[in-house]
Amino acid sequence: MKGAASANDCIDQASGWCLRLSEGPLDNDELDQLQAWLDADPRNTEAFENAARAWQAFEQAGSSPGLVRLRRDALESYSRGQAKRWHSPARPSWLVRATIAACLLVVVGVGLWWSAWQPDSYRTGLGERQMVMLDDGSQLSLDADTRVDVRYGRHRRELWLRQGRARFQVAHDSLRPFSVSAGDRLVVATGTEFSVELLQREVHVVLYEGSVEVLARNGRNAEPAQAVQALKAGGARPRLLPGRELVATVDSTETRIHQVDTRRSRAWESGQLVFNDEPLSAVVARMNRYAAQPLVIVDASIEGMRISGTFAAGDSDAFAEGVTGVFPVQARAQDGLILLQGVGD
Repeated sequence: MKGAASANDCIDQASGWCLRLSEGPLDNDELDQLQAWLDADPRNTEAFENAARAWQAFEQAGSSPGLVRLRRDALESYSRGQAKRWHSPARPSWLVRATIAACLLVVVGVGLWWSAWQPDSYRTGLGERQMVMLDDGSQLSLDADTRVDVRYGRHRRELWLRQGRARFQVAHDSLRPFSVSAGDRLVVATGTEFSVELLQREVHVVLYEGSVEVLARNGRNAEPAQAVQALKAGGARPRLLPGRELVATVDSTETRIHQVDTRRSRAWESGQLVFNDEPLSAVVARMNRYAAQPLVIVDASIEGMRISGTFAAGDSDAFAEGVTGVFPVQARAQDGLILLQGVGD
C-alpha cells in the first residue's frame, strides 16, 4: 500500500507541476524546486516524462471542439479539487484523475519546457571532427563518428558520451560538478582536462591535467545525480592522476589503470591515429570512424593480434598495406569493404 501511495503522490505532483507550467515561465526558485523534485526520486522524472509525452500525443488534436470542452471540464474539476484540498488532508482518487486529465489536456507550456529540458546533442559523422564551446566556457573536442549530449542546470553540468570519443576541457566551477556518463561509468570533475572513449565494450578515460573521479553507475547510482551524491558521501573509488588512462569493462568490475603518453593519445585531433600494443579489433574500430571504405575482420583468429604504429586517419588502404606487410594477414576489397583474414584461410 505504501508503494501505491508513493506512486500516486508522484503522479499528483507531476500533474501539479504541469499545471503550474501552463500559467507561464517558472522563476529561478521554482526552477530549483522542480529540478530538486525531479532528482529526488527516479519515479518523479518518470511521472513527469509520461505527462509530457502524453501531452505531445494530444497536441495535434488540441484545437478540436471536443478536446477543448474536455480541457475546460478537467480544469474545472481540478480547481474544485484544489479548493476542497484545504478542508481534507487526503486527496481522493477522482482528484488525482482530474489533475492528470488537466495536466495532459491543458498544458501548452509543458511541451515547450520539456523541449528545453532535453539535452543538447552534438555529433560528428564519419571522418569529421568538431570543436564545441559550451555556455560556461568548457570546450569539447569530438572525434569522428561521435555523439555527446549536454544538459546544464543551476547545480550541475551533465554530459553523456553516446558513442565515439571526446576530449573535455572543463571550466572550473566548484559549485557545479561536471560529469560525463559513458557506458556504465561516470567521470566527475570540477575543472580539468580529460578524454572519454567508448570502444567496443570498454570505457577509456585519459586524464591530461587536474583530477577526476570515476564511478560505476549501477543500482542506486544509476543516474548521474545519484552518483554525484554518492561521490560527495565518500568511499573507495578510482581517482585518476594526470598521464594515466583508466580502462573499464562495461557490465564488469574489471578496471585497469596504466601510464600513457598524453601527446600521442591526443594525436587523433590532428588526424593521426597512434596505437601501442592494441588488439587488431580495437584498432579497426578506431580506423573505421574515419573510413569511407570500412575495414572488416572476417577471421576471428586475427582479432587479438597486437598492433603498434601511427596511421593517417581515413587511409584504410595504407593501413591494410601496413598490416599485411608485417603480420600473417591478407586483405581484399569487396563491395566497398576491405576484408581482413589470416593467411591461408
